[in-house]
Amino acid sequence: MKKNGENSLDRREMLKASAMALCGSLLAGEVVEAYPKAVNANSSPSKLKITDLRVATLVKPGPSPCPIIRIDTDQGVYGLGEVRDGASPTYALFLKSRILGEDPLKLDKIFRKIKQFGGHARQGGGVCAIEMALWDIAGKVYNAPVYALLGGGKFRDKIRLYADTTESDDPKIYARRMKERKEGMGLTWLKMDLGVEMVASTPGTVTNPTDINQWEANQLPHPLLGMEVTDKGIAMLEQYVAAVRDAVGMEIPLSMDHLGHLGVKSIIRLGKAYEKYNLSWMEDVIPWNYTDLLKQISEQSPTSILTGEDIYLKEPFQVLCEKHAVGKIQPDLATAGGILETHKIGDMAEEYGVPMALHFAGTPVCCMANVHCAAATQNFLALEHHSLDVPWWSSIVQEGAKTPIVNRGWIEVPDRPGLGVTLNEDVVRQHLAPGTSYFEPTPQWDNERSWDRLWS
Repeated sequence: MKKNGENSLDRREMLKASAMALCGSLLAGEVVEAYPKAVNANSSPSKLKITDLRVATLVKPGPSPCPIIRIDTDQGVYGLGEVRDGASPTYALFLKSRILGEDPLKLDKIFRKIKQFGGHARQGGGVCAIEMALWDIAGKVYNAPVYALLGGGKFRDKIRLYADTTESDDPKIYARRMKERKEGMGLTWLKMDLGVEMVASTPGTVTNPTDINQWEANQLPHPLLGMEVTDKGIAMLEQYVAAVRDAVGMEIPLSMDHLGHLGVKSIIRLGKAYEKYNLSWMEDVIPWNYTDLLKQISEQSPTSILTGEDIYLKEPFQVLCEKHAVGKIQPDLATAGGILETHKIGDMAEEYGVPMALHFAGTPVCCMANVHCAAATQNFLALEHHSLDVPWWSSIVQEGAKTPIVNRGWIEVPDRPGLGVTLNEDVVRQHLAPGTSYFEPTPQWDNERSWDRLWS
């Protein structure tokens, strides 16, 4: 016992001596290497301030437009982020006055300040874009990739992709396209859209009220439309899935989306009909906020249910996971709250045994934000990609990203600081939305103000 005590005392004396030596060197004016050691020599982190937020809105085939934001600082370090595809850049611009003058390295503090202005679906796009850009700045300042700053490093060196496939009314053509995704592009996870509109032109396949107007079709939640699929319709839909499985085999994961605005009972019947094809999931079968109905579907459908691309922040995901209302979740990082919030969502879901896929449909900027998050999140499955058929998609960025970015269905996790990419200005300018400019000044948003506090 005495010996252990002496050792303990020796360690305390060593720590005390080290501290005294450090203080002495400081008093003597010696240069002491600061922590973190790998700080960008061009910046002084303790004095860094945000000076500007600008936008370049890009148009591409598929989900679009895609507003890319740039946050500038007083030391020349900038960060890139992206408002979710299809959303207005205004979601980010009206937050500019609330972040000007802030220290971008206090990114969690800034996120907590502005997250009240986000919302579900595209309304979360501005908050998320700013959060991505702040991580890009932090990585550049500290000379580290974003995944290394999330608290635990990375679990994987490359990220698996899955992707939609262009539909066809002919099951054989649809199956051939899916096979090309697998064999031609090297995808190791496939996804098909298969809604009741594929068979609705055949009499006796779908039961629904006549004269549904555009507002009802776009605004009413699925269970309120009174649309159901018949046995005949299900049998015809099965032909598509059977053809695809015959073409690609049973070994590769196969997911399904866009089933149609169907009622709960129809979804359950489809889930049972597809059991023999071993689908990885049926996606967004009804709106995500119907927790009890989703739980009912999950309990009665042998095919796993997935949702989440329109959910903002962790708390709604936690409700779904706690109640085991779905088998898998699928945040869209550009809606869910950005990189750190999505990472937290994944860690939370893991505690309930729920794996996480990621929804994504934008440019390489947001893609790399997803890649870093996926690399650092243990229960990650696969990342969606909506632009495999856009030939110039990879060339939107240049330095830091391999060309093409996607290699046989995978994206390599970059080790460069921040998100690891810089824009190819020439390519972005070629695809700017009509009537917009490349990161033009936005002084009109410098002084937008309101009484933002949520309590009195």
